[in-house]
Order: sequence, then C-alpha cells, then structure tokens
Amino acid sequence: MSTFVDIVASVGLWAAVLRIATPLIFGTLGALLCERAGVLNLGIEGIMTFGAMVGWLAVYHGADLWTGLLVAALAGAVFGLLHAALTVTLGLSQHVSGLGVTLFASSFSYYLFRLIVPLAGSPPTIVPFAPVSVPGLAGLPFVGPVLSAQTPPTYLAVLLALLLAYVVFRTPLGLAIRMTGENPHAAEAQGVNPMAVRYGAVIAGSALMAVGGAFLTLSAFNSFFPTMVQGRGWICIALVVFASWRPGRALFGALLFAFFDAFQLRLQTAVDGVPYQVFLMTPYILSILALCVMARRARVPQALMQPYRRGER
Repeated sequence: MSTFVDIVASVGLWAAVLRIATPLIFGTLGALLCERAGVLNLGIEGIMTFGAMVGWLAVYHGADLWTGLLVAALAGAVFGLLHAALTVTLGLSQHVSGLGVTLFASSFSYYLFRLIVPLAGSPPTIVPFAPVSVPGLAGLPFVGPVLSAQTPPTYLAVLLALLLAYVVFRTPLGLAIRMTGENPHAAEAQGVNPMAVRYGAVIAGSALMAVGGAFLTLSAFNSFFPTMVQGRGWICIALVVFASWRPGRALFGALLFAFFDAFQLRLQTAVDGVPYQVFLMTPYILSILALCVMARRARVPQALMQPYRRGER
C-alpha cells in the first residue's frame, strides 16, 4: 500500500499525466466538435499520424516549432475537408469514409516520410519544445514542479478545452453547432446553414486532431515513426462518449486515462512477479469500465451519422 501512495504522491506521476493526456485532449476535442455537428470522424487515427509526420517534417526542414504545429493543423484541415466532402456533400457512410481517411492518411504518412527522409540506422531528430514555467505558479508546492515540467502545447490543450466548452454552450456559434447535430432541419428553419456548420466543424475538428499528433513528434518525442500514435485516435473516440459530448468532461476523461497509463508504467517497476502485459492492459480495462458507467447516462446527438439533405425530412 505504501508503494501505491508513494507513486500517487510523486511529482513525476502527475507531470507524466499531463504529458500523456495532451494528445488525447486535442484529439478528443476534435472528435467532439465533429460529432456535436452530427459527423462521426473515424479518420482521427490517420489524421493524427499524418499530423505527427508533417509537423515533424516541417521542423526538420527548418521551420520553427509553432510553424510545425500550424502545418500539422492545415494538413489535418485538408483531410477534414475530404471527409466532409464525402459525408456532408455526397452523404456517404461516415464509418466507411472515416476508415478510408485513416488508411489513406496513415499510408501516405509513411510513404512521404520514406520519400523525403533517407533510410538511416536511427530516425533523424529535431529539438522539441522545452518545458516552460508559468510565472506565479512555479513556486507553488507540488503544483509548481508538475506544471514546470510541461511544454507550451500542454497549456494550449487545456486552454482550448476551456475555450471550446464556452463556445459550445455559451455562444450563438455553439448553439448553431448543437442544433445542427440534434436537428439540422430545425437549424435551417432558424436561418442556420447545416452543411456549412458541418463543414466548418469537421475541418476545425480535424485540425485539432492533427495538432494532437504533432505534439508527439514536436514535444513528447523528437522524431517520427509510423506507429507512434498507437491507437490514441480510437481512445479519443471512446473518450467523447465517456464525456457525453461535453468538452469539460472530455478534459477530465483524457486526464483520467492518462493517470491510469502513467500509474501502470510505474507499477511495472515497483511490483515484482507480475507479467508486464497485465499492467499494460490495466488502463484500457479501467477505461472500459468507466466508459460503461458513463455511457449509460450519455445523450447522443440525435442527428449524429445522419446525412442531411436540404428540404428532406
């Protein structure tokens, strides 16, 4: 028991929680924005992979780190535009389109990486974001060291979660997004263009997903390899349901999963005689249990995955 308490009370654990949660926050907010407007975006895994690759590639060829994030966001927006064209304009299956985007973006990432970066014994590296201290917070006991170990994109992710919560529930734009996801025909009757709203939500949401991927190569690590996303996109899809399509709960869900993950990594070295695979699957089992509990109370946007045709009901 004392081992568990020591782990939970350590600064290193909570610093790791914020670091692990950051790409999940970006990805979950992006998926949530898409789904609030009525579009399921299963392209998230491929979009995160492509964002990780293209953001790293931009920095590797001389761009600064913030430009790398911007390039990743623009690349994600392009894939979002593709997904929106297939699902919003053409009304194709959102499942099939999303999986197609994931397969295409993931494969295209590896192709471009190998086309532009020569084969080497170890992948090339860049200088990633450095941790920054927030004036006034760095001196706080426990909290200060945890925050001082974080890089700027982590602060950006938390601020975006709070901003999106305000926009979705406190602004006319958020109302238009929610109306489009619940009843696009009622939204149209109020002067809202549901197709434009869905396009905007999918493009912006995909940009956020790509930034989440870029965090892995520009902050968490310093190089790119094709499998580095490791299913984080699918976790984000589950976290949206866990969060009941609310940005504040999405932030909490990402932190909760990150806590499980960081905790099991430390248990592997603290507990002997237990196969490490047991610890690896622990965060996923706990997340599934939490998802089962929360999903019973979740209210799905009524028009989610339903194609919209002007004049049809």
